[in-house]
Amino acid sequence: MAHPKRKISKQRRDKRRTHYKASVPTVAVCSNCGASVQYHRVCPECGYYRGKLAVEKEIAS
Repeated sequence: MAHPKRKISKQRRDKRRTHYKASVPTVAVCSNCGASVQYHRVCPECGYYRGKLAVEKEIAS
């Protein structure tokens, strides 16, 4: 089995692993209230998901 001749430092190892790009989550418009909503999530404003009430929101008084 092959063995490394020299130890690779943590800094050099970590530099090699940083060449990726994090993707921005896709944002859609809520069909019920028009707010911005992340895909496959319940709308934080009205509580609807795919046209149906998923979470009942409290009315602040």
